[in-house]
Amino acid sequence: MRDDIALLRETIRLAEAAKVGGNHPFGALLADPEGKILIAMGNAHSIEGGTGHAEINVARAASAQYTPDFLEGCTLYTSVEPCSMCSGGTYWAGIGRLVYGMSETRLAELTGDNPENLTMSLPCRQVLAAGQRKIEVVGPFPDLEDDIVAAHKGFW
Repeated sequence: MRDDIALLRETIRLAEAAKVGGNHPFGALLADPEGKILIAMGNAHSIEGGTGHAEINVARAASAQYTPDFLEGCTLYTSVEPCSMCSGGTYWAGIGRLVYGMSETRLAELTGDNPENLTMSLPCRQVLAAGQRKIEVVGPFPDLEDDIVAAHKGFW
């Protein structure tokens, strides 16, 4: 049985590891319907620049490794609400469920006008609602916000 909170906590650990590795503090993972972690990645900004987001990296790897029928039953977990690029990647990979910890609105408060994270005011629910495939979206989780914010402190 999947445990959304435990899996979100793992994305926070991935975000912290990404930060230690010189990348932006974001983490994402793909879990199967039972909650088994299949793919886990942090942000890869130092290598891939602005498109090295953890969520798109997971979505790309997932679509290369698994069929759309299988991915429909999987969940992409991410520490922070995915941007429009990552929401689109989740959609195009065929992942059926998305769970995020902290809103992109709250992220924008932390990063301000930092040129490495010029957030877009476009909620993932709005991006995903424009598609023909339904994706369940769960989040944010206010009880985890302090831990997610801690991973970003001192970075931006």
